[in-house]
Amino acid sequence: MSNSTHFAKTPEPPYYAVIFTSRRTEDDYGYGKMADRMETLATGRPGFLGIESARDAEGFGITISYWETTEAIAAWKADLSHVAAQDLGKQRWYEHYEVRVARVERAYGKPHE
Repeated sequence: MSNSTHFAKTPEPPYYAVIFTSRRTEDDYGYGKMADRMETLATGRPGFLGIESARDAEGFGITISYWETTEAIAAWKADLSHVAAQDLGKQRWYEHYEVRVARVERAYGKPHE
């Protein structure tokens, strides 16, 4: 995904976070292009609230997508283009990954100036 330095603009809780942590394989195999496509598709999905993503030089990354409901998350997981990308991820792009889904109960921070 785009290695964005932008914070997602989320509403007041509650909402949901899908936390995807991964360690990439060494070769790209079209990963960047697919990640950008998935981010664009997710952005257009009902219930999508935002995304934050970072990856270090050793290939460890965290991407958090924010959603209004668990139904919106399930619909995104079942999206045929997303399913195809997941399959490629398992075959080519990830040495290891974990997915966690959490309900955000509180959110606060220092406002951007």
